[in-house]
Amino acid sequence: MGIHRDDLADFLRRSRERLTPRDVGLVEGPRRRTPGLRREEVAALAGMSADYYMRLEQARSPQPSVQMLAALTHALRLTTDERDHLYLLAGHRPPEGARAGEYLRPSMLYLLDRLDSVPVQVLSDLGDLLAQNDMAQALFGCVCRVAKEDRNIVLRWFTEPDVRNHFAAEEHEEHSRQLVADLRAAVTRRGDDAAARTLVTRLRAASADFAALWDRHEVAVRRSHPYRLMHPDLGRIEFDCEVLATPAADQRLRVFTPPPGGTEALDMLRVLGPRHRHDTAATRGISSGS
Repeated sequence: MGIHRDDLADFLRRSRERLTPRDVGLVEGPRRRTPGLRREEVAALAGMSADYYMRLEQARSPQPSVQMLAALTHALRLTTDERDHLYLLAGHRPPEGARAGEYLRPSMLYLLDRLDSVPVQVLSDLGDLLAQNDMAQALFGCVCRVAKEDRNIVLRWFTEPDVRNHFAAEEHEEHSRQLVADLRAAVTRRGDDAAARTLVTRLRAASADFAALWDRHEVAVRRSHPYRLMHPDLGRIEFDCEVLATPAADQRLRVFTPPPGGTEALDMLRVLGPRHRHDTAATRGISSGS
């Protein structure tokens, strides 16, 4: 399966030109002459160099990796059909076996791009972390080095001790119970679903605590709950988490707001910024585990 460089370049250019800065949460200046987004804007959204993206549009680049294609899919707000077309033009097979909730819904992307003053995350119904904004990254850490299949908040809570260390110890038991009860509800909604079965099997094999809670057969969808975090740089901080679900309940938006009078935590997170890394969070992502 070879790369179709000219067609790939044309598709990328046309996809870029049909977007406006507002579509991706950018401010449109008064003297903007470029139709659509600029090349450097797409490159920044995709996390690649402007020179590399320019070579893609000029049909001069080597074959892009599937990781690059996934980043471009997000940056250019491609539909599933457009994503598959992009992969084929680049000489790769499109992703197969996509399960419910795996790809970000446009409505979730819209909210994620615009709710930039508070930490926000998007998760699948099974707890897979799909995306987070800059404020959430400053709060929870970057998961860029964590394999995609391991970015599940339930899995990480029960298998990575470092994740629990960033929560107040007195809340560990209740967090565990709520996570399992919520997962039980999601698994039941999915019915005979391979991804759900695989996750539960993996969790039961990896954690006796999870297995014991799972066998209790408690069911409770998490809609709102307080968070008491032990941030490695800011110390103990508190947030209220509101959970907004899609109509199909396959994706959730988690919005973290400070309690009344607690906006100081947000100010400190802005100072840290999205590029801030904790030694643990850079490779683990702190409270992605609850």
